[in-house]
Amino acid sequence: MKVSKFTKTALFLLFSAVFGLYMAGCSDSAVDPDNQTDDQFIQEVVTKGIGSSQQEDDDLMFNEAYDLDNGGAVGGGGDTPIDSLIRWGRRVTGVNVSVTITSEGDSLKIASITRTINGEFIIVGIVLGVEKTIIKPYTEVLKRNVTFKRIAHSPRPRFNWKLYKVSMVDGETTSPQVGSEYVQINKVEVYIDNVLTHTFNGPDFTQNVFTTKRFNGTGIPQVHRGDQVRIKVYTFSKQSEQDIVAWHWARNTFGFHREPFVMTSEIPNGQYWDRTYEKTFNIYGDHRHGIFNGFISASTRKSLYDDSPVEFASDLVGTPYRVLP
Repeated sequence: MKVSKFTKTALFLLFSAVFGLYMAGCSDSAVDPDNQTDDQFIQEVVTKGIGSSQQEDDDLMFNEAYDLDNGGAVGGGGDTPIDSLIRWGRRVTGVNVSVTITSEGDSLKIASITRTINGEFIIVGIVLGVEKTIIKPYTEVLKRNVTFKRIAHSPRPRFNWKLYKVSMVDGETTSPQVGSEYVQINKVEVYIDNVLTHTFNGPDFTQNVFTTKRFNGTGIPQVHRGDQVRIKVYTFSKQSEQDIVAWHWARNTFGFHREPFVMTSEIPNGQYWDRTYEKTFNIYGDHRHGIFNGFISASTRKSLYDDSPVEFASDLVGTPYRVLP
């Protein structure tokens, strides 16, 4: 029996639809959480979080790079101006994440996370009496270590592993200049309501590790809305002029929030300098509850006050923190 052209077309379309549904089912199964390995789940957590609206410690890592993103040069609107600069800030244009996972027996998995950030450091200032926008492309590398602990042996990894320990972030620019070759943060002290609550030692700040409260640790540093915070930063600098030190933290209602530090001491160290910087501020009243990453940057003065795109060197320290009512 001869098959009509219409029938052939109908059969082809039906076959295509069935094949498409089959392939869609195969595609879905490829990302089905039931088929994840333990390492795939851990990699997902450190790159994407668990989607709990920044309430769980497991969400600390995924937003790490963009907690530094100002979206461009910012100033006014809640930010304190630094000297004569009009605006300045980072704009993140790309992030590459590398995760190396090692196991300790059957109960612990340690993830070493390296985030390579590409971006633009944007400065708006007055150059020879004229307002000018300067763009400095940069690469910044952030490192952090986290440990996951097994709590069950179910078929689904997401029910088996929970964040056990998380380190601070240690970072620096690698291009156009290597940050630590110019200025290096060596220690940070944090005072809450005039009480010293945390001392973090460097220069490798990933050695400062927090055990989560889930596993009877003290958890990450926490503050309440309205708390007075004083941060004291100790640096070693090869620059004769003061470096620019700032605290970068969660966006407020005006946009990105940044607090510049004031140098409080300077001691010659051979041909170089040991300096301390301090800043006191209050946790603003409408700060969102949850967990966040705050960063301290120490950048050479030329990074902000020289319009050459090859003058940008910054050392960086990041700490997780939790905001309570």
